[in-house]
Amino acid sequence: MKYRNLKFYSFLSIVFTCTSLNTSNTFAQQTPSNIKYVDPKIGSVGLILEPTRPAVHLPNSLLRVFPVRADQIDDQIAYFPLTISSHRQNWLFGLMPYTGAVNEQAWAKKFTYDNEKISPDFYQVVLEDQGTSISFTPSAKAGFFKFNFSAKTDKYLRLNILNKGEINLEQKNIISGVEEFRGMKAYFYAEANTPLEIIYQDEQKKSKALLKVANTVQNVSFKYGISFISIEQAKKNLSNEIPDWDMAKLHAKATAAWNKALSQVNVSGGTDAQKRVFYTSLYRSYERMVDINEYGKYYSAYDKKVHTSDKPFFVDNWLWDTYIALEPLQTILNPKMEGDKIQSYVQMYEQSGWMPSFALTFGDDPCMTGNHAAAWFLDAHNKGISNFDLKKAYEGVKKNSLEATLLPWKNGPATSLDTFYSKKGYMPALKPGEKETVKEVHGFEKRQSVSVTLENSFDDWCIAQLAKASGNEKDRDLFLDRAANYKNVYRADKGFVWPKDADGNWIEPFDPKFSGGQGGREYFTENNAYTYNWDVKHDLNGLFDLMGGKTKAEEKLDDLFRASLGRSKYNLWYTFPDATGLVGQFVMGNEPSFHIPYIYNYLGSPWKTQKRVRMLMDTWYTDNLFGIPGDEDGGGMTAFVVFSMMGFFPVTPGVPVYSIGSPAFNTIAIKLDNGKTFTLNAKNNSAENKYIQSAVLNGKVLNRSWFTHKELTEGGVLNLVMGNTPNKTWGTKDLPPSSITYNP
Repeated sequence: MKYRNLKFYSFLSIVFTCTSLNTSNTFAQQTPSNIKYVDPKIGSVGLILEPTRPAVHLPNSLLRVFPVRADQIDDQIAYFPLTISSHRQNWLFGLMPYTGAVNEQAWAKKFTYDNEKISPDFYQVVLEDQGTSISFTPSAKAGFFKFNFSAKTDKYLRLNILNKGEINLEQKNIISGVEEFRGMKAYFYAEANTPLEIIYQDEQKKSKALLKVANTVQNVSFKYGISFISIEQAKKNLSNEIPDWDMAKLHAKATAAWNKALSQVNVSGGTDAQKRVFYTSLYRSYERMVDINEYGKYYSAYDKKVHTSDKPFFVDNWLWDTYIALEPLQTILNPKMEGDKIQSYVQMYEQSGWMPSFALTFGDDPCMTGNHAAAWFLDAHNKGISNFDLKKAYEGVKKNSLEATLLPWKNGPATSLDTFYSKKGYMPALKPGEKETVKEVHGFEKRQSVSVTLENSFDDWCIAQLAKASGNEKDRDLFLDRAANYKNVYRADKGFVWPKDADGNWIEPFDPKFSGGQGGREYFTENNAYTYNWDVKHDLNGLFDLMGGKTKAEEKLDDLFRASLGRSKYNLWYTFPDATGLVGQFVMGNEPSFHIPYIYNYLGSPWKTQKRVRMLMDTWYTDNLFGIPGDEDGGGMTAFVVFSMMGFFPVTPGVPVYSIGSPAFNTIAIKLDNGKTFTLNAKNNSAENKYIQSAVLNGKVLNRSWFTHKELTEGGVLNLVMGNTPNKTWGTKDLPPSSITYNP
């Protein structure tokens, strides 16, 4: 998902056998673990779109820090945010050491760097032009910097408010600040181990300050707490998490937290490069959501109040990106936390009146399309997660479906277009050149009429299942009827989903590869009809019937990976910049494509899934600066990598079934929270031996290309025998259940 109109900087280089400043060589003392494979510089030069950021943080924690720059090959760092409010939104409080004269340049100077070392738990760099070394290690709501000044000139810590606010020197070594952003405030409280003198760029605004260090001092420690409640709470957060000045001890705690998270999945076999891709992807799957409960209370932007609670309150989720792979992955690894995340959404609904879409720190930012909280909630419920209010969750997603607008990038009351949708069963499209008349339609995002119809059809199917599960059986038929709306935008004579006007006429002219304007937004969401042809996760068999049966559907799926662009890449990407990682018309670099290679399992040709998945992993997910083909979106994309390299994928969130692909490793062992372990072994596995010859699950022959969530969580062993030629009979009879007929 391409988040528009944002400043974007980023990211990094990395080595793991590094020594933190004055920390007694803490890296060398650590027990070897999977953290050694994590390389946050992977994907740090974006292919057309956003680079990844090498965030240093604890798993699912409020505080996230990284060096701000354009991308990995930018040789200048501007500053370090003390934290970020969201994955690509509102960075807060910029900190940087500075040496030299106090002049206009001092407030905005960038710094060249070298000898950069980074891992999830630690960062270190040397600023070349002033000889200053920087190190950092995180806690959950607090952080610790060390600065080693080698210059003989005047020395400062530079603090910038990045939005609006002020900085204050409360005592000689105590600094605090407040920053306003998107209708709320963030606070920091910091302590230095040496007296400081403050110099403001503007005494009245107090938004940019240089904190002068005594000439005799070369080493400065700077620790701070972050809060969304108050400066006093930030002080408490700091006191609770970093009570002393022992950076090595704090670093060890951070390492231990990551060792725990990264050891949930252990692999053997494969190459070191594959392990770097895998564990870096797993690390990125822990960037969000983040718990902002601050030791018994939290500020909610959803009702603008401080709440007392002993439960986590999670924010920062881009559901359009994360419901497909990230949330299902965390449902396996951390089911209790997943329930807490969902309960946070329920609380947001209770506080604001609408179920959020992109539940950010500062409130709902209703980007993209769909009501995907329904898919997330159903998936969790059908996989046994019960520590959330199911009845209230159902109430919220039902309200969003029937009373809120379905328009892209909007949340709030229904519009005239939603009334039309409820009556006619599709979102009407405008004719080419026809002027928009509905004021609620986003000026840039447009109607995205086909995508809105398809994605809400799936979500309404999920609501139908939730209706039954929550004791609202009377609603089920209504939502099952709405789940069939996808059929209203499939044009059988052309073999594609197709926009339709308010009079029921197919839009002409229309090119399935290229129509819809920038990003296809008149009709689609960032992708074309070739991608959205397969966006019927809840009724694949019904889709195959529309396509003329499984044989023709398979031919069409083959064609997706082989069809020409029909124009130059320049022209394609000028209009569809999110269509990255191309294989024919298949788009590896965007979330709506993730399930598509696994659809071959539903067509009785699982060997083609095995072939495609291996090719896609080997081609587009590599251990270098260009190793992620699209916007990574805070774990949205890399969770797909974790699943696919483990050898299976949840095609339809809400249906507790995993489609088998082709694992990258000889052995994958998943530690479950119930104390059991699910192990997948791939005998004879190699780059050439990517095809499954036979399978045995818990000692019984497995002739199907899928297994259930229950079979996974009960532990046990799935043994695959791999070979270099397809076994075209394995997995061809007992096909994955069609979602629409799935009966939990």
